[in-house]
Amino acid sequence: MFGKVLIANRGEIACRVIRTARALGVRTVAVYSDADRNARHVKLADEARRIGPPAAAESYLNGDAILEAARACGAQAIHPGYGFLAENAAFAQACRRAKLVFIGPSPEAIAAMGDKSAAKRLMEKAAVPLVPGYHGENQDSAFLEKEAARIAYPVLIKPC
Repeated sequence: MFGKVLIANRGEIACRVIRTARALGVRTVAVYSDADRNARHVKLADEARRIGPPAAAESYLNGDAILEAARACGAQAIHPGYGFLAENAAFAQACRRAKLVFIGPSPEAIAAMGDKSAAKRLMEKAAVPLVPGYHGENQDSAFLEKEAARIAYPVLIKPC
């Protein structure tokens, strides 16, 4: 278990993570933009760190500022909540490089699930039941016609 977790989010999701961490005996660090300095999640956490101006792109999506806040407060882990950096493979990798635990999927899993074709291949490999379809590179019309017949009509065609 961790002694201290930084929550890289705001609002209700941050409050839920804070309450759960507290129930587990883990100290919490909230992050906030200038607009959120008096927000509930900031008051609820054991500590709080400013990460930037009101614009999310300059605060909650600023991975460098969040990593710096985690280092400065001595957090061992970062919980992204959902949204913002939760599905950002580069941020999860940056946490790994900084020797901070990213509480969520690995960078590799995030990257794979972000690419629908790669995600479907992974699910097929794991024997997860899937809706029949074709996600290959071959876009030749004769080949695709055969695939459509194999899948069975009606067929939904989505452009790449």
